[in-house]
Amino acid sequence: MDDRESLDRSSAEVAQSMPVSDSNVEFLTAEGSSESDRAHPGNESSGVEVVLRSDIGINTLLTRLKQSVASAREFAAFLKKRSSLEEEHAQGMKKLCKGSHESSRKPDNRQGGYAQHYNEVIGIHDRLTDNGIQFALSLHQMQEDLYDLALNIERGRKQWKQTGLSAEKRVQDSETLMDKAKAKYDSLAEDFDRVRTGDKQSGRVFGLKGPKSAAQHEEDLNRKMQAADSDYASKVQIAQNQRQELVITQRPQAVKAILDLIHECDSGLTLQLQKFATLNEKLLLSNGLCVSPLNGHSNQQSHRSLRDVVFQIDNAQDLNSYIASFATRVSHQPAEIKYQPHPSAAPTQQPALIHPRSPADLANPSNMPDDFLHHPHTTNAQGLGSSQEQYPSPGYVPPQNASDQQYQGSPRQHTFPTNGEPVSTQQSSHTQLSSPLYSQPPMFGPSQNNDFTHPELPPLRPVFGVSLDDLLKRDGSAIPLVVYQCLQAVDLFGLDVEGIYRLSGSAMHVSRLRAIFDNDSSQVDFRNPEAFYHDVNSVAGLLKQFFRDLPDPLLTHEHFQSFIEAAQIEDDVTRRDSLHAIVNSLPDPNYATLRALTLHLHRVQEHSGANRMNAGNLAICFGPTLMGTVHNIADTGWQVKAIETVLHNTYQIFDDD
Repeated sequence: MDDRESLDRSSAEVAQSMPVSDSNVEFLTAEGSSESDRAHPGNESSGVEVVLRSDIGINTLLTRLKQSVASAREFAAFLKKRSSLEEEHAQGMKKLCKGSHESSRKPDNRQGGYAQHYNEVIGIHDRLTDNGIQFALSLHQMQEDLYDLALNIERGRKQWKQTGLSAEKRVQDSETLMDKAKAKYDSLAEDFDRVRTGDKQSGRVFGLKGPKSAAQHEEDLNRKMQAADSDYASKVQIAQNQRQELVITQRPQAVKAILDLIHECDSGLTLQLQKFATLNEKLLLSNGLCVSPLNGHSNQQSHRSLRDVVFQIDNAQDLNSYIASFATRVSHQPAEIKYQPHPSAAPTQQPALIHPRSPADLANPSNMPDDFLHHPHTTNAQGLGSSQEQYPSPGYVPPQNASDQQYQGSPRQHTFPTNGEPVSTQQSSHTQLSSPLYSQPPMFGPSQNNDFTHPELPPLRPVFGVSLDDLLKRDGSAIPLVVYQCLQAVDLFGLDVEGIYRLSGSAMHVSRLRAIFDNDSSQVDFRNPEAFYHDVNSVAGLLKQFFRDLPDPLLTHEHFQSFIEAAQIEDDVTRRDSLHAIVNSLPDPNYATLRALTLHLHRVQEHSGANRMNAGNLAICFGPTLMGTVHNIADTGWQVKAIETVLHNTYQIFDDD
């Protein structure tokens, strides 16, 4: 009987003789078998046992385990992408709800009942956003768990691949050595048989010491054959032992371990799929309850359905409430319309011409005309009856010539809010005419005081060095008057001046103007260039001096580091959005002043062809001025970058109305 066949047969008998209930072959149980496998135990189950006990069992399971790991990783990648999309959508909805909520509170939008219902609609969307964020977080946790599972399974697969395939390789190597020993033994046996039977075909045999006789040759072959037989027998014994160890111990252990890994990976993947289905159902159910709560909760104000909220908007009631809110502003007795000349324009007193009256009129003074009774010193309707030359009163201001009319009607005039109410242009002009204290340039001469500190102008209402909050509480205006006047002057007379805000004005003029503003800023009108000595660069310097003297910079010490970090962002859109968020968080007077200044500087840079001041140059001038001094010199460049980004995105950060 052939030795190789006997070795294979003995190994098969050993494997078949193994009891199924033994702990080494627990992998052959029906734990992982499907219902069809259990329904046909004579077909699939027997085929599974045959494959697992064969030489290809380990390789088959390793391939299947690799597929399980790949499927787990693919679903984890799907969860990661879905989580990212859900989070991006939720964050976008969150930002939209916040912006809509803030916009609804602006006075430009409808208020009253509509605003309440609209905010409730936004609140429902905000709760939907919270559900989306929670769903995205759950998906993110699931994909991390799947990635960890796939990593652990892959680590175990590599370990058992090395262990199982190494055992298979050792058996194959021992069988290869056994085959070589058998071939050598068969060759020597055939040679010995030919010599022993007298076969002379081989001819005479020559050795190292000369020709050998037939007996000597036969003896040598017999000795070699016996040695080969002994080596072959030992190789067979070694191969049998290793195969028996492989079949009884090593292969079952490897197969069982790989099967456990397959079951663990497949079970983990199935569990995550079940969780994914549950989370989707929970998300849809939660969103449905937000949009349309159950009937038991519909009576609560905070749980009304979207449909109920929208259908409760009463347009007629909102309109009537809005109109009725202005009832207190209606004057019950409108003022009498009559002509009232200014006292400075009245003529000098002179005897009035007495109209001839009838005796009845003289006897009854009630029949006399009103102008005779109440205005006995006025002239007749034609202005006749005065032989004297009329002169203006001492407080009279002559009308401005044609060259000065442009200052009163410039298209860039803006009304400045005082205590929340706009001041008309006519009122501003009247203030200029009735109070010409600062509208004329000072006349310096030998008899006048040339000290520009002007001790005769005490700081009755100081502006410089006072915080924006204090100015708002005192003056009732979010934008300081000095800022408004300076921006107005530069808009009217400085947009085309080369180097505006870069070139310094006269220090004496700046000192004089500062003293005037600290005395009473309401008396200043920069629409007339004589009010600032026709030196618009001094106005620009005065504006920068005001911002430098603030106790807390316009962009505040609190937000300094946030502006620096936002300026360091490389992406333009992300940097703009980050700066926009920080600007929105500024205090109200800071935000209002920054908005007015930024819109003004945007108009300045639109004229950069004439004034040579683009956004970069303006940012260099205003970076340290608006953000304050820096402790790290490297932050100076980031200050400029922050201001330049705001100027480049003026209408994305501020509205232009």
